[in-house]
Amino acid sequence: MRESPVSVYDRHLDQGPANYHALTPLSFLERSASVYPDKTAVIHGETRHTYSEMLARCRSLAGALAARGVGAGDTVSIMATNVPAMLEAHYGVPMTGAVLNALNYRLDAASIRFILGHAETRVLITDREFSDTVGAALADLSDPPLVIDIDDPLGEGGDLLGEKDYEAFLEEGDGEHAYAHPADEWQAISLCYTSGTTGNPKGVVMHHRGAYLNALGQILAFGIDAGSTYLWTLPMFHCNGWTFTWAVTAVGGTHVCLRKVDPGLVFPMIEEHGVTHLCGAPVVLNMLIHAPSAVKRSFDRRIEIATGGAAPPSAVISAMEEMGFRVLHLYGLTETYGPATLCAWQSGWDALDAEGQAAMMARQGVHYHTTQGLMVADPQTMAPVPKDGATMGEIMLRGNTVMKGYLKNPEATAEAFRGGWYHTGDLAVRHPDGYVEVKDRSKDIIISGGENISSLEVEEALYKHPEVMEAAVVARPDPHWGETVCAFVTLKPDAAPTDAPAIIDWCRQRIARYKVPRTVVFGPLPKTSTGKVQKFTLRERACALETP
Repeated sequence: MRESPVSVYDRHLDQGPANYHALTPLSFLERSASVYPDKTAVIHGETRHTYSEMLARCRSLAGALAARGVGAGDTVSIMATNVPAMLEAHYGVPMTGAVLNALNYRLDAASIRFILGHAETRVLITDREFSDTVGAALADLSDPPLVIDIDDPLGEGGDLLGEKDYEAFLEEGDGEHAYAHPADEWQAISLCYTSGTTGNPKGVVMHHRGAYLNALGQILAFGIDAGSTYLWTLPMFHCNGWTFTWAVTAVGGTHVCLRKVDPGLVFPMIEEHGVTHLCGAPVVLNMLIHAPSAVKRSFDRRIEIATGGAAPPSAVISAMEEMGFRVLHLYGLTETYGPATLCAWQSGWDALDAEGQAAMMARQGVHYHTTQGLMVADPQTMAPVPKDGATMGEIMLRGNTVMKGYLKNPEATAEAFRGGWYHTGDLAVRHPDGYVEVKDRSKDIIISGGENISSLEVEEALYKHPEVMEAAVVARPDPHWGETVCAFVTLKPDAAPTDAPAIIDWCRQRIARYKVPRTVVFGPLPKTSTGKVQKFTLRERACALETP
């Protein structure tokens, strides 16, 4: 009997575990430190770190954490802006086998407290700028973590909460600290929290393999290389900076840190450092376009800028191009390590006018090279919708760049992966050319300035107001933020006089500022015969309001 080719290959060539090396983004830093040891890896104000120095600092961080007992499976949280310590944590923490939890510094103390407890954080590295919020979060925590302060000279200060500052903590480690790659590339590398559809955020667990592959996907999608200089206008806490924390390092590019997105800083930094790439929500594009003339600059070279969320309108695209920027539209979620699809440009679109090109760019497009599959299908039958540009279905993704699951939430994980695909909750159509275009959100998430806001969380705060009988929250289109929170409120029959500023102030005292309604409309809520609030009607009303 003739032996099958497969069995021959298996018997003679399979090396088993001896030839297995887990994919991990830690290898990116090691390679760049070897290939470009003296090249500038990080710029922060007057500070410069070469790639060899960056590797040594990350190893020192790993050594200091290990000396405090941090190891595999532990959680290290960090509350910081885009500073070198935040970037270094993306390497130093996983070098110990621990999991990095980059916190959204825009959250309120209650949310931070929940995350620290839910993640069972062992060590918290926090910037002094956020000491008020962090201090309040730690006050009622039953098992508080070791706290290390980032005392950044470019920061705004604040109380010292920890045992020592970050630079002193690094001295506890060793720039030659020995560490190992994960034995299993499916080992968790990071934990990112997303609000989802409930008040309490869900912990999205990501693995080394996914981080490695999605970083390569960003390199291919955005065209970064060793000559690239990347300006950090996108928060590194947001899906680990869409994995550009690892991608820029992989190609040996230069990271330019930025504590705050301010046009007065962004334009000069682009010019001074020769920035080639940056990312941000549509609000960042608007901020640059409408910057004061005294700080705005135009460039005679092409600068790549990637944006997510709602597709930028043609006027925004044209204004950015006039200043020398080329806009790339991406789509993704925290559960997919950030962007997982892009609107890949077709040469035939060059002949279209600005409006026609904007219509093409409004599509969420096609999946990344590193995303295994993209489908628009009926969420119940899992049958793909026809490519007619009209039939709506749910966007679903699968592959190695999709999360492991939600921490301590098997029910939500199982629901998210029904039918073997990750369900995004976004409704879309598929055009004849295969490009996907989002039409609506099946979940009532509001995306404001790139941040997800749970309508249920805001409604809960409104319902606690003593004069409020009913409340519903929807998104209102906004030319600057993309969307803002619009609250529709019905007061109790015997309610004391209550106006919109009072409602807004009530919410401001209970939830993060970016979640607070910017618009409050009083009156009865439209309902179905079964008493369910008709949010689609409210969305229409919100859209019909005068432009903010």
